Amino acid sequence: MNKGNMINKKWGVPRKIFIIFLFSIGILYVQLFILSVFPVIDGINIDEFAKMRNTEDRKLYAKRGNIYDSEGNVLALNVSSYTVIAYLDDSRTTDPDRPYHVVDKEKTANALAPIIDMDASYLLGLLEKDLYQVELGPGGRDISELKKDEIVNLNLPGIDFVENYKRFYPNGDFASYVLGYAKTYEEIVETEEGTIINHNIVGELGIEAKYDDLLKGEDGRLIFQKDQHGYKIPDTKEIRVDATNGDDIYLTIDSSIQRFIEAEVKEVYETQKPEWFQLTAMDAKTGKILGTSSSPSFNPNIRDMVNYENPLTSYVFEPGSTMKTFTYMCAIEKGTYKGDDTYESGKIKIGNNIVSDWNGYGWGKVTFDKGYEYSSNVAIAKLFDNVLTKNDLLNCFKKYGFGETTNIELPRELEGTLNFNYPIEVVAAGFGQGITTTALQNLQALTIIANDGTMLKPHIVDKIIDPNTKEVIYESNVDKVENVVSKKTVDKIKELMFNVVHEQDLGTTGRAYKIEGFDVLGKTGTAQIYEDGRYLSGYNDYIYSFTGIYPKDDPEIIIYASIKQPETGRGSGLSKASTSLMKNIAKYRNMFSDKKEEQKIVENIMPSFISQNVIDVTKTLEDMKIKPIVLGKGEHVINQYPLKGDPILTYDKVFLKTNDDILLMPDVTNWSRNEIINLCNILNIRYEFDGYGYVSEQSIKKGTIIKKNDVLKIKLKQKYDLNPKEKELDKEVEKEIN
Repeated sequence: MNKGNMINKKWGVPRKIFIIFLFSIGILYVQLFILSVFPVIDGINIDEFAKMRNTEDRKLYAKRGNIYDSEGNVLALNVSSYTVIAYLDDSRTTDPDRPYHVVDKEKTANALAPIIDMDASYLLGLLEKDLYQVELGPGGRDISELKKDEIVNLNLPGIDFVENYKRFYPNGDFASYVLGYAKTYEEIVETEEGTIINHNIVGELGIEAKYDDLLKGEDGRLIFQKDQHGYKIPDTKEIRVDATNGDDIYLTIDSSIQRFIEAEVKEVYETQKPEWFQLTAMDAKTGKILGTSSSPSFNPNIRDMVNYENPLTSYVFEPGSTMKTFTYMCAIEKGTYKGDDTYESGKIKIGNNIVSDWNGYGWGKVTFDKGYEYSSNVAIAKLFDNVLTKNDLLNCFKKYGFGETTNIELPRELEGTLNFNYPIEVVAAGFGQGITTTALQNLQALTIIANDGTMLKPHIVDKIIDPNTKEVIYESNVDKVENVVSKKTVDKIKELMFNVVHEQDLGTTGRAYKIEGFDVLGKTGTAQIYEDGRYLSGYNDYIYSFTGIYPKDDPEIIIYASIKQPETGRGSGLSKASTSLMKNIAKYRNMFSDKKEEQKIVENIMPSFISQNVIDVTKTLEDMKIKPIVLGKGEHVINQYPLKGDPILTYDKVFLKTNDDILLMPDVTNWSRNEIINLCNILNIRYEFDGYGYVSEQSIKKGTIIKKNDVLKIKLKQKYDLNPKEKELDKEVEKEIN
């Protein structure tokens, strides 16, 4: 064979490979040309894609605003919670002696499983994923500071935490329908580095829902260039837009009065087992709601509610005979009412219908003034013979605020109904049947009587403050609707309401609400319940109610109470709760003493006392009429609460921790719940509460040395225990059925 032919045959295969190589190089050059010339390939902007591969866009969470009572005690706040994450990529570790990723996955899973209440095999499955990091959920989500510390103490390589926030209500079931609740929602985002979870807190009920936009603030952003491990590349540009924290809301709620109400409502609900019971107190001079509660209630931390409506604003029901106050007010204001005129009580026929007094037979011939005192339905019917017309009544009810919302700062407020046309419907409306109202509308209308004919709009938000600038962005005023009725009319209504409680006639309906030494104005009501096209007729198928105003000549407090279908006692629980509440509030506010204590309250800004001499600090605070609580026998202050810059009021307590290794427990008798929390925070110990009110017992006795793992258990009770045993109620009075 020719040698040249042999060479040609040997070079055949390499030639083909060379041609394929040249072709591949050509394709690469074409691709490079396309990438260089065309910005979009397959619908993807290549420049943006490259940037996003190396850019971290991180959300900076805004702090949700706090909700406070009228004295600045926190009722709702954000607290830290944590999500457990595990770093799985061994590239995080540069020094084998100090690993920054999970080394022993089985050991880590077994150690964490009992703490976060997850199966060890499931955790191991998460730890064996081929990801840079992984979240250890669901048990590792939303854990507390204490559980986090427990995990940290295990010293497990590669285990870390992402701090989140959740909404916390330190008083639990306390003004819950006013506060409502805010819920944390998770947005899960899958990335190449692992799972990212964004947390959003959303208000869903009460103040939390009404003012969600103001409370939540505005989240910020942090945009930076990152390396392959997700860390910021040094000396590269970053874009930072700081979060704007949410506004703080201060309610009109007085926590002491709220606790009085909560205790009464809880007791009535437990002993009489009604379908519901509600009790509210209002400041008669301002329209501010001082306290309101209802049962069944719920704990907003666990959201164990049975309904989503606030009974104060979102329950409409037939009010019954408390409406007679406003029918009489309308008649008196018209100028044709004569209280000394008489009528025959008992029964009256209106068309084909019979209207009866609550006892079925009446009291013979009585005056119209006595008819109000006895809560006579026939008296109302007779007023429409020669004093009132349908239009008179409708116009008056509307003028007094019924049939429309009050526009209080709460969501989902209902209007009620004022539908009456036929003679029997008009009469029934006059004694509170066939129409519907809310508890709040009744409170608003009662302010007419408390303010000589001027109606006040109710408020439950006192002010809203921007914590970033300290600017007051909203402050409630005393909103007046003047000259609703004349002072002369109010004086007459006061006389009638006073007699309802204080007269001793057998037919007088409010005698159970008389309190010795108190000049209470009141009116009772008992309304039938309309269901399924008919009025129920069972023994306790009624809504019992009471409206109270006191003191008579210069009213300070208005209360409204109502109870639906109690299993036992009919209206007895209502009267006991109402009188007990009125006495507690009167004592708390020092209303009936000859000389009311005059204590001028001054707000100061807390200075820093750190490193200062304890004796000097104590004298400074006492001169400001602020009580120092010194912890330890050291010479200098090393910690304090409140902190520098916080507001501090006259007669408040300031906690001063000294440079002493031995700290002794003080006597905390009669301290408030909030003061106990502040004490335990500065002592760095845990606390547990039982009950409501003020401290009656403490588990760590006065003078005991405080240890790191101590738990202070506190029993609370009402500070003003003023409830003597009530007299037996007049059974006849309880039967006021319209």
